[in-house]
Amino acid sequence: MHLGDILNAIKDWVQSLISTVGYPGLALVMFLENVFPPIPSEVILPLAGWLTLVGRFSMFWVTVVGMVGSVAGALVFYGLGRIFGEKRLRDLVDRYGRWVLLSAEDIDRSETWFKRYGEYVIFFGRMVPIIRSVISIPAGLAAMPLLRFCFYTGLGTALWSFTLAYAGRLLGANWPLVEGWINRYQDVVMVLLVVAVVGFVGYRLWRKLAERRK
Repeated sequence: MHLGDILNAIKDWVQSLISTVGYPGLALVMFLENVFPPIPSEVILPLAGWLTLVGRFSMFWVTVVGMVGSVAGALVFYGLGRIFGEKRLRDLVDRYGRWVLLSAEDIDRSETWFKRYGEYVIFFGRMVPIIRSVISIPAGLAAMPLLRFCFYTGLGTALWSFTLAYAGRLLGANWPLVEGWINRYQDVVMVLLVVAVVGFVGYRLWRKLAERRK
């Protein structure tokens, strides 16, 4: 079975679960979507939004249940970050960081930056595909207070849930169109991430060469 067939099977299972089980199914798939990103929220929420037109769901409860399921899933990666801990991260960077152009100073800078802007990162990161799942790990590593993490995660996921569900409601039976729009959005995000990584690596290599010439 090809990867595309597996993903299509996952989508079919998600649609069936939401349509038959209702809110508990929606909460479950939103939890799994944060833990297992191939389960796409761009399929889950627009479908739920369409089902509000036939009285199966309400926009209010789709937003609330989507938020609760997403926060629960985010806590898994947050917990992993807390368990792994900053000390282990520093040990790994001290031992292997030179191979990926990282140093202890990078951790210090990122920690300071996250403490200053962490709330914004968590809030807006919940509305960015790919990022929305893994952003919980640095929050855990930085020991972001749990209540603050849950609050900003809840706000971001509530807005994301409402937006996608409302798009599905507006489109009605054409709700699958939302997936195509989000896929294009995700492609842009991927390009920007690649550009950022290439820029970071290029800058570090240039700086190392400049230091050797001195």
